[in-house]
Amino acid sequence: MDLTSIEAVLFDMDGTLVDSDAAVERAWRTWAAEYGADPAAVLAVAHGAPAGRTVHLVRPDLGEAAVTAAAARQLELQYDDLSDVVATPGAKELLAGLRLPWAVVTSADVRLAKARLGAAGIDVPVLVTVEDIHAGKPDPEGYLRGAELLGVPAGRCLVVEDAEVGVTAGRAAGAVVAALKGLAADLSIRDLAELAVLLRR
Repeated sequence: MDLTSIEAVLFDMDGTLVDSDAAVERAWRTWAAEYGADPAAVLAVAHGAPAGRTVHLVRPDLGEAAVTAAAARQLELQYDDLSDVVATPGAKELLAGLRLPWAVVTSADVRLAKARLGAAGIDVPVLVTVEDIHAGKPDPEGYLRGAELLGVPAGRCLVVEDAEVGVTAGRAAGAVVAALKGLAADLSIRDLAELAVLLRR
């Protein structure tokens, strides 16, 4: 695919730039036990989505205040669980050689995002978290906000994702979407090293 029209890159964080899958799964399994939810059902919908959305999906019986509290508890379980959080393979090399403006758009809150990016050794020029928007992924608001902050039309941005909700958000924003983990998108990539080669062309 020709990426010469791309003027900026919007990266997802967890699973894309930061390998935090084990920490995310541990937190959701603990949360599921505390809240009487089926861990498998929780993990099936949690990846890439804001905690509040996942809580609402798996515990639709909870009122708005209880959903907010449950989502806060889930994030609390993740804040200090950083022992095995690292940059994904090729992430640092890709970012070091990237000649385009870029941002991270994540479903995490700012505290968790900064903790994970710090643990992975990634300095982010522009960060959009769930606290900066009204509607999280799969809504396109986060990616539209990222494009706006970079001063680039969303249609000239490349969104890099590893979750279906993120791919949906990127497409809804009008961006070109590159997806990892075999997801269907405008561009399917094996890893970030492959993306680095494509962006250098």
